[in-house]
Amino acid sequence: MKRTPTAEEREREAKKLRLLEELEDTWLPYLTPKDDEFYQQWQLKYPKLILREAASVPELLHKEVQQAFLTLHKHGCLFRDLVRIQGKDLLTPVSRILIGNPGCTYKYLNTRLFTVPWPMKGSDAKYNEAEIAVACQTFLKLNSYLQVETIQALEELAAKEKANIDAVPVCIGPDFPRVGMGSSFDGHDEIDMKNRAAYNVTLLNFMDPQKMPYLKEEPYFGMGKMAVSWHHDENLVDRSAVAVYSYSCEGPEEESEDDPQLEGRDPDIWHVGFKISWDIETPGLAIPLHQGDCYFMLDDLNATHQHCVLAGLPPRFSSTHRVAECSTGTLEYILQRCQVALQNVREEADNGEISLKSLESVVLKQGEEIHNESLSCISLFATPWTTAHQASLSFTISQSLLRFVSIEPSNDVIFCHPLLLLPSIFLSMRVFPVTQLFASGGHSIGASASVLPMNIQC
Repeated sequence: MKRTPTAEEREREAKKLRLLEELEDTWLPYLTPKDDEFYQQWQLKYPKLILREAASVPELLHKEVQQAFLTLHKHGCLFRDLVRIQGKDLLTPVSRILIGNPGCTYKYLNTRLFTVPWPMKGSDAKYNEAEIAVACQTFLKLNSYLQVETIQALEELAAKEKANIDAVPVCIGPDFPRVGMGSSFDGHDEIDMKNRAAYNVTLLNFMDPQKMPYLKEEPYFGMGKMAVSWHHDENLVDRSAVAVYSYSCEGPEEESEDDPQLEGRDPDIWHVGFKISWDIETPGLAIPLHQGDCYFMLDDLNATHQHCVLAGLPPRFSSTHRVAECSTGTLEYILQRCQVALQNVREEADNGEISLKSLESVVLKQGEEIHNESLSCISLFATPWTTAHQASLSFTISQSLLRFVSIEPSNDVIFCHPLLLLPSIFLSMRVFPVTQLFASGGHSIGASASVLPMNIQC
C-alpha cells in the first residue's frame, strides 16, 4: 500500500524546490572556523548551538564510550535502515541501533525504531552477550553525563538571556568557567529544564565513507558529501534538547588544523552543518567534529534550524541523545492498537483461513489507519506477552539480531515486526510460512521467516 505524503511533507518539498530554483547555479555562503566572522555569526544567529570540545569531557568516559561503539560494531548490532524518501525506498548510508528506556521508540523518515533497553534500575533486561550488556550500560552512563551538561548549558543560556547578555559561549573548552542558575530562577524553571534534557533514547550511528562512494552532495552551499541530509530531528518533545557525542576513528596524528589554503571546509574531516530553515540570507555554518567532541541543540533550535552531517575520510560513530515523544509510540501502545484491529478478524475453524468479520467502510478504514500508524521498517525484541500472539504469524528477521537481549521472566526472546500482531489480510503484505525464532538460555536457535510489504517498505 503506497503511503501518501502528508501536507507537511508536501509543503517541505515545495519549499526545497523553490529554494533550489532561486539559487539556480549559485551557492549560498557558509562559514568555517577559518573565517574571521565565523564565531560572531555563530553567536548572533546560532546562539542555542553549543559545542563541547573533547578535552573538556572526562578521559575515562571517552575510553568507555569509544570501546562500547567498537563492541557493538564487532557484534554486528548496527543495521542500515530501509526508509521511504519522496516515494522511493532507500537504504540509509548510515548503520544504526536505538538504545534507551524499555518500550520507547523513535520515528524518522516514516520508520519507527524500538529501543534495545539499557539497564535501568528495576529493568529486567537480560543480555545474551556480556560485552553488549557493558556497552548498553556505558551509553546509559553517557546519557546521564550529557543530561547534566545539557541542564548546565540551558541554565547558562537562560541566565544570559535574563541578564540581557548577547554573547553566548558557543564553544566550551576544558577551562571554561561554568555559570549556575543563581537565585533568580524558581523551581518551575528548574523542572522545565530537567524535562527538556530527560533523554530517553540514543540513536547510535556508524558510517565508513570509503565504502559509500555514492554519497549525496550538499545542494545549497557546496559543502561536499553528506552522510546525513538536511533535516529537523523528528518525533521529539517540544523544545527539548538534543545532545550528540561524535567519535571519528582517527589516530592521534589526526588532530591538526584545517589547511588555511583550502577554500571551504576540509573534506577529510567530519563536520556538522547548520542553517536557518529556508533562509538564503544568513550564511550557514560547517563546524569540524574531532574525536570526542559533543554538541548540543538547545530549546527551539531544532525547530527553527536544520542540520546535516558532512562526511570526512575516516569511519565515524555518533551517539545522538533525544527526548523522544512516546505518548503514541511505545510498544504497549502499538500492541493495544493492533488488538483493536484484530477484533475484526476471525479464523475459520474448519480450514484455518483468516477473514474479516465486517466489510463496513468505517471498520476497514480503522484497520487501515492502524496499519499505517504501525507500519515501520524495524526489528524489535518482544516481551513474553507478545510471544503468545506470534505463533500463527509470519515475519522477516536477521539471525544476527538474536545477539541482543531477552526479557525476564521468560528465557525466550522473539524478534518481530509490530505488524506481526496484524494478520496478513492487508493488501500491502505478502506472507510466507512461519519459522520460530528464539534464543534460550543465552544460545541462539532457529532460522528465518518473512513478511514483505508489496512496496518493499519493511
